[in-house]
Amino acid sequence: MRRKTFARMNCSIARALELVGEWWTMLIMREAFLGTRRFRDFQRNLGIARNILSARLKKLVARGVLTREAAPGGGRRLEYRLTEKGRAFFPVLMALMQWGDQWIAGPDRAPVKVVERASGREIAQVAVRAADGRVLQPAEVAMVAGPGAGPAMRARLASRAARPVAVRARNHGAARDGG
Repeated sequence: MRRKTFARMNCSIARALELVGEWWTMLIMREAFLGTRRFRDFQRNLGIARNILSARLKKLVARGVLTREAAPGGGRRLEYRLTEKGRAFFPVLMALMQWGDQWIAGPDRAPVKVVERASGREIAQVAVRAADGRVLQPAEVAMVAGPGAGPAMRARLASRAARPVAVRARNHGAARDGG
């Protein structure tokens, strides 16, 4: 069964998944952040088939996440480098890694630690923050219609926003607790 495309959905999450949601693509992005630049190195580090790697790299280049450039020193060798759009994916990848370390591998079994180069200290947990820097929990935020929202989404979000915060928080707790 072929999956439906998300490319035309009016949802930023769905459309982002259309580009980076496939598992090989996420691992290619990880490799790019680890400094991998050459096709053969991506293939060796990931153990991915050449045709799959080629298709994923072409898509990332076509969508402006990576560039394909001549390698330093001349010759016909090419390298893949993160663009500004690709580098902007870093917090997403870090959040996914931290989530996996906590909930899948376990904090004491994290295969990689990310540290600040200057201090050598481990980076902080990625979090959703208020404008003043406070960490926010799901019950403390509301999703409201953005400029690209259609009528159905505007109505859906308006009905949710109309519920008192205490009701939303109580429902959030009940869902979290399985009730």
